[in-house]
Amino acid sequence: MLYGRRAEQSRIGDLLEAARGARSGALVIRGEPGIGKTALLEYAREHALGMHVLAARGVESESELPFAALHQLLRPALGKLDQLPAAQTNALGAALGVTDGSGHERFLAFAGCLSLLSELAEERPVLCLVDDAHWLDSASADALRFVARRLEAEGIVALFAAREGDVRTFEAADMPSLQLDGLELGAAAELLTQRAGITAPAVRDRLVGQTRGNALALIEVPTALSAAQLAGDERLPKRCR
Repeated sequence: MLYGRRAEQSRIGDLLEAARGARSGALVIRGEPGIGKTALLEYAREHALGMHVLAARGVESESELPFAALHQLLRPALGKLDQLPAAQTNALGAALGVTDGSGHERFLAFAGCLSLLSELAEERPVLCLVDDAHWLDSASADALRFVARRLEAEGIVALFAAREGDVRTFEAADMPSLQLDGLELGAAAELLTQRAGITAPAVRDRLVGQTRGNALALIEVPTALSAAQLAGDERLPKRCR
């Protein structure tokens, strides 16, 4: 269950509904670790009824491997590769290591990625979920940005989740973005009550303040506290996060 994210859920729901009407869109969800980016991607997956769902995750250890993330994303759709124009089939297939070739025709490979998703969307709308986009290899990131800039009336939604303030970033200045901040007091208090059984107002307020409303921290911090501390009968540590 998501707490305090109705506006964000509504925005994602609008994108999914638009795709069912053959309209496409892209969105980058940004925020610090634990703020709820992955949870929103999972919300999109759960509500993508009747849609093809493709997913990939940027991985630090694969960030120097060209097209590693794109291969992960498109692998379930590669059965349609031979339905693309021959030049795109050859370029994309070579880039993904499924056909012979050098994979150096980047424009054709990128165009092939868009064509492949469009072919898939001819059957039913497509949802692409890319988590940890800041760890995408540069070739995959370039390909997905290329696709996102050209989405129109295919019925494709591309959602990216990217961490802010890290060593690497996912550059997508020309793509719509959604900045996630900490949960407001009411939503954070509800989360603490439902997930940790915390009802003491002073304890709730202290934890919300120290975690700045970070959802993951609000879930994890209470596990390190005693029952007496959670009930407000014993003093909390100076720093709970």
